Amino acid sequence: MQRSVLVASGVFLLAGAALASDQQPATPVLTVETQTSSIDYDLVALRDLPQTSFETSTIWTTGVKEFTGVALLAVLREIGIKSGTVRARAANDYAVDIPVASLSADAPIVAWQMDNALMSRRGKGPLWIVFPYDRSPEFRTETVYSQSVWQLQSLHVLHE
Repeated sequence: MQRSVLVASGVFLLAGAALASDQQPATPVLTVETQTSSIDYDLVALRDLPQTSFETSTIWTTGVKEFTGVALLAVLREIGIKSGTVRARAANDYAVDIPVASLSADAPIVAWQMDNALMSRRGKGPLWIVFPYDRSPEFRTETVYSQSVWQLQSLHVLHE
């Protein structure tokens, strides 16, 4: 699938495919803001990025769940961010700052699926920053839990 980028006044809309003239643009699910631009990702555009999955339990769910999404670091690298701090904001305005240096190529992910199903708002979606909590004690800290933003709506690059 070919990804198109629409640019207007410094605002980008990433869509999963070129739109026919009678189609409406897809609804953005994630806005990424830098000092100079704002980029809206719809779910198709996020799915076009390299996907990753892992199984883990969480303190908010029952049992081991499989999460699928894109590495948060991959989203940031897609727009050229390699350092600094990113503020993740949820639908309820909860916000937390995440140092880019603390991210790895596979953790955390911006998940859109849990157990092979899209996540609804009631189920912490449509996007949730998820870490592989069971993999290591480093992923079971108050700092990591605070960075596990569900109903994620935006990422704002504070420092590059």
